[in-house]
Amino acid sequence: MRPTLVACEAGGLPEYPISACERLDSHFFLQWNIKRHDRSMFRRLSYRDPEVGFFGLQLIYKSHGETPLGTLPQDDEELAFLLGLSLEKWIGLRERRFNPLYNWHPVQCDNGLVRLANPVVTEVMQLALDGHKELKASNEDKAIWQRQKRLKETLKACGCSEDLLTDDVAVAWVDEWLMKNHPGQRRMPQFQASIGRALKAAIENGVLGHRARGH
Repeated sequence: MRPTLVACEAGGLPEYPISACERLDSHFFLQWNIKRHDRSMFRRLSYRDPEVGFFGLQLIYKSHGETPLGTLPQDDEELAFLLGLSLEKWIGLRERRFNPLYNWHPVQCDNGLVRLANPVVTEVMQLALDGHKELKASNEDKAIWQRQKRLKETLKACGCSEDLLTDDVAVAWVDEWLMKNHPGQRRMPQFQASIGRALKAAIENGVLGHRARGH
């Protein structure tokens, strides 16, 4: 039974799991399970009507740039515009028994709109978002590690004790204090003065003992 584009009431619709706030602006490729696609009913039906199969894939690709990610509008004019088709041509495709909206169904989005979602596309988008977040976290962790490594070198140059240099928790605390209280670049001699204030604050907060400096 083919999907329709009738206006839907939000009540009773499944909630779309991806927020409208999520973005993948640097996402330029599509993760696609070729074996799964080869065995899919969509591919089998596309052999019977290659035109529908072509525009069905185009809608999948276009959905990756929509809001929320992985969804499509319900409106015929918007869908025709997405595909670069005349409204008449789009409606003709949509009214076929097998049509480009195969396996797309209405869902309730967190921005209040009812849009169309495809369970396979939703799964692909969630995997892409998870990978994007993991990469971002990994890059952020790497940046923090490199910044704290440079801080240890600076602390050593300032004469701080080996106990402090090997105390990752204390160095992280000092680094966080400096991030909040030393705006701009970490250049001497201003940075050395800020380090002095950070060490004093660390002692006052019980993060360091009173022998933070080795000399």
